[in-house]
Amino acid sequence: MKRYLLTCAGILAIGCSALATTVIPPSFDELVSRAEVIFQGTVTDVRSQWVGEGGQRHINSYVTFKVEDAIKGKPGAQITLQMLGGTVGSETMEVTDAPKFKVGDRDILFVENNGTQFVPLVGIMHGRFRVKKDEAGRDAAFTNEGSPLSDVTQLGKNEVAASAGHAMSAQTLKQAIHAKALAQSAQH
Repeated sequence: MKRYLLTCAGILAIGCSALATTVIPPSFDELVSRAEVIFQGTVTDVRSQWVGEGGQRHINSYVTFKVEDAIKGKPGAQITLQMLGGTVGSETMEVTDAPKFKVGDRDILFVENNGTQFVPLVGIMHGRFRVKKDEAGRDAAFTNEGSPLSDVTQLGKNEVAASAGHAMSAQTLKQAIHAKALAQSAQH
């Protein structure tokens, strides 16, 4: 993985502006089991900087969240995720399909390998669920792309069916995560 990251960074540093990603969408079970930390939070800071030297020089972004609800693991009161890509001055390095965060975003995130994986979310964009107000004014869950999340059992199986109905509440999603994590820990 480290060689892959360095190779990608080297390719990007010499002029490519995007890195294509292909991700098999994880099931809900996989999202919960692979995540070291799952939390709901609000983005409080996004900053990017150059790191590394020579052919290994690349841009990393650091996205800081105020943790509102620790669902699995112990993220603390705030957590900063390190991701490959970002903009420094007039230079941008982008990982295609990687989530883009801005201050004020509210999300439920499934985090794995923060600091060592180029995007530390389970299934890259699949490990992010946006929390937005629905038409009734309640906090509801949406995919990274903005589609309503209506059926977690269809995640990784039938993405159209997973988003076919009204968005479930963020609270319902968090309850499903708690139940799945508890069931998984009972199996081990």
